[in-house]
Amino acid sequence: MQQRSDTWVVIPAFNEAPVIGGVIAGVRALFPRVLVVDDASGDDTAALARRAGAYTAVHPLNLGQGAALQTGFDAALARGARYVVTFDADGQHDPADAAAMVDRARREDLAFVLGSRFLDGGGTQVGALKRALLHVGAMAAHARTGMALTDTHNGLRVIRADALAHVHLTQGRMAHASQIVSQLAGCGLPGAEHPVTISYTDYSRAKGQPLLNSVNIVVDLVLGER
Repeated sequence: MQQRSDTWVVIPAFNEAPVIGGVIAGVRALFPRVLVVDDASGDDTAALARRAGAYTAVHPLNLGQGAALQTGFDAALARGARYVVTFDADGQHDPADAAAMVDRARREDLAFVLGSRFLDGGGTQVGALKRALLHVGAMAAHARTGMALTDTHNGLRVIRADALAHVHLTQGRMAHASQIVSQLAGCGLPGAEHPVTISYTDYSRAKGQPLLNSVNIVVDLVLGER
């Protein structure tokens, strides 16, 4: 735990009261500093996050996941973070993957490590349509940025402070994923992908996230974020 005390885990959240406590408990077993950015939830997400031991910031208006991440980035950097982890609030990510990514960034002197469900070692089962759309997204990112990534829309990321200083999200909603890739590509610092597992739970499926995320990929490609 001590070796990751320079790391802040930023969790953007919107109406995640049923699961946020468990997600935070899992993350705090490996990371002492967790910040939940509540994007104007209509439930008890923020209160439950604080009860679980997380710091919280609360948007008075719903601004979208990208805006929530930027709030978290600014707060973490202001508090001296060396590394920032982005971590979804719905329980799809594995805290052990995040820890392995931070340890790899430190060991290999990487400015960013991006999670991929498609690299060897990842155990995620992805439907054919979603896989195809994600592949199109990766090809579009390669054409736009020169970064040969396999999974540009994975919410699990580790970004070192010097790279994060180059990230200024203006896409408040899901288009922020492509914007992060573009801005990291432009920072000129070394990075890598890392195999991770995404768990599509009954909870996340009930919220419709896999289909929604597929649609968001298409939207990203149309918008062509910078």
